[in-house]
Amino acid sequence: MIDNAIGNAPDEDEDAHEDADAPVQQPRLWKGNGWTARVIKNEDDEGWAVAMIKDGEPEPALVGPWTMGRDKKNPKPLDTPAFHTLVKTANEVLRRHEQALHAQLHKHTRVSCEGAELKVTLDIVPDDEHPYALLSAFDESGERIAQVRVAAGFTLSPASAADWVEKAFRAPR
Repeated sequence: MIDNAIGNAPDEDEDAHEDADAPVQQPRLWKGNGWTARVIKNEDDEGWAVAMIKDGEPEPALVGPWTMGRDKKNPKPLDTPAFHTLVKTANEVLRRHEQALHAQLHKHTRVSCEGAELKVTLDIVPDDEHPYALLSAFDESGERIAQVRVAAGFTLSPASAADWVEKAFRAPR
């Protein structure tokens, strides 16, 4: 009897794990495709909202208004087409956020120097304690010809890039 109980325990654990990974499709809660959609009371008004949470993330990636049901008091139940649309929208929001962050941390401009065009880049390293940036120059073939460390707040512009190049790539002050 004891051997059977011990022997059955792993199977029960496996079943519990499989259930945890199974999609959930309830009127106010759907899980699948790496996302959870939860219909919540809208704190700003009398309506409803839907929060889209990516698996493993503590905060929603997207919170948007949700439609009232036919009784005008309860939310419309989630369904497959709505969930797929919400997943697509939430993925797009994350993609745009990542693009915006990349644009903030990586800037570039072009300057002419002695008949050649140089690409000057500024790559910010957002360290919590000691943020900094790398100012780099690349020739027309893409080879890096200079790089210096600058303050994270350094402003890259065509004028600041040209000034840096004219001063033989010495670190700007």
